[in-house]
Amino acid sequence: MRYYLGVDIGTYESKGVIVTAAGEIVAQASRAHRMQVPQPGWAEHDADTDWWGDFAFITRRMLTESGIAPAAIRAVGTSGIGPCMLPVGVEGEALMNAVLYGVDTRAAKEIAELTESIGEETILARCGNALTSQAVGPKILWLKRNRPDVFARTHKILNSTSFLVHRLTGRYTIDHYSAGNFSPFYLMDEQGWSDALAPGIIGMEALPELLWTTEIAGRVTGRAAAETGLDEGTPVIAGTIDAAAEAVSVGVLEPGELMLMYGSTVFIILITGARVQDKRLWYAPWLFPGQHGAMAGLSTSGTLTHWFRANFARELPADSAMATLAAEAEASPPGAKGLVVLPYFSGERTPLHDTEAKGMIFGLDLTHDRGDVYRAVLEGIAHGTRHVFDTYAAAGCTPASVQAVGGGTRNRVWSQATSDIGGFAQSLREKTIGASFGDAFLAAIAMGDAKPADIALWNPVVSEIRPRPGLKEMYDRRHAVFRGLYPATRGFL
Repeated sequence: MRYYLGVDIGTYESKGVIVTAAGEIVAQASRAHRMQVPQPGWAEHDADTDWWGDFAFITRRMLTESGIAPAAIRAVGTSGIGPCMLPVGVEGEALMNAVLYGVDTRAAKEIAELTESIGEETILARCGNALTSQAVGPKILWLKRNRPDVFARTHKILNSTSFLVHRLTGRYTIDHYSAGNFSPFYLMDEQGWSDALAPGIIGMEALPELLWTTEIAGRVTGRAAAETGLDEGTPVIAGTIDAAAEAVSVGVLEPGELMLMYGSTVFIILITGARVQDKRLWYAPWLFPGQHGAMAGLSTSGTLTHWFRANFARELPADSAMATLAAEAEASPPGAKGLVVLPYFSGERTPLHDTEAKGMIFGLDLTHDRGDVYRAVLEGIAHGTRHVFDTYAAAGCTPASVQAVGGGTRNRVWSQATSDIGGFAQSLREKTIGASFGDAFLAAIAMGDAKPADIALWNPVVSEIRPRPGLKEMYDRRHAVFRGLYPATRGFL
């Protein structure tokens, strides 16, 4: 038997799978961790514990519980949250907590200064993206200014996947899709590193070697084998950011196909036939040469549901709290009795790119109960998702199909509200485990044991969520309120 191991590092949990050459999952494991928020606008992980610790724990558990011989693992695929910024020393050791993706807004000053000095249009033309909290470059400048002692000892700047690959193989690599988020240091036309737009911040030798996602980055070292239970010499692919691996896991392969990921944040990837240049969206080369991706993401989605439970459902048992809240939300009518929520509880990413955007619960009166407010929270996330889809349409790249994935697809109110408010259907695949499954599939492609089109066999479509009749007019009115609240209240605080 041939097996492929995939492990993904998420915001609050890491997951792993071992999969056969036919796409059958034969082992699964997960491990929870926490996102550290040392002060407002910051979001961090401990790379040693949350990234490598999770990978080693999950891999050993799956191998032990499944009884699969380590020698039967043909290749390893990894993915992780991104884009992140982690400085490491000469031995690859983490020098501080990792600075996370767009939910970490500490580099707002650096974003503004770099945008002014380089020019917004130049950045968009050369890097494919406006500088936002999603960009790694401004966070490197923040590091240089605010942690000069750490910066002086920095040998490489890594993201989550790069860190795992280095721990496994000893090599410093990054895939082109992930590198596309290192603006202004990755130039799209050249598909390579350059400090031409922002000289003097950091040497390009401090950035990892560029590879395509399914290239073999290296092989498991003896030290990594001892820590993980894998065989020394097992191939490890370059890997990618979690959202891209999730897209692969549900068959997003051709232009016009879109992945809608319901997770701690909503993340959206649309494959396009040509590069989309729009400052409201993100762009990166896709996982394979010659392909393009137009991305978008909300700042707070699943994270907001965790916040709601922690603050307004403390009396509910931990193992059933989310199910109870979902039932209460389902009992509330569509439209949540007039409530509208702006889900900007950590600012907002696309299409606003406003780190100072504020969350809001609008329209409260004494008739509303907890279920109404929770439904409004879920509908607020759905309104934010519709805003992104409207932005795609305005940019001239309306999706032809939508593949839904992630833990949030199990929340019927959230997923149905997304179709009702957005006016589009969503396909659900047999397996919704997400990025780790995509990692295993990418590992199989890397070894020549699968072709991209084989995902239809590994993970077939099993159901569809369609907009319900009779709700469009009401939700269009609610969406007009949603779109009006942000400009009407911006700058009040």
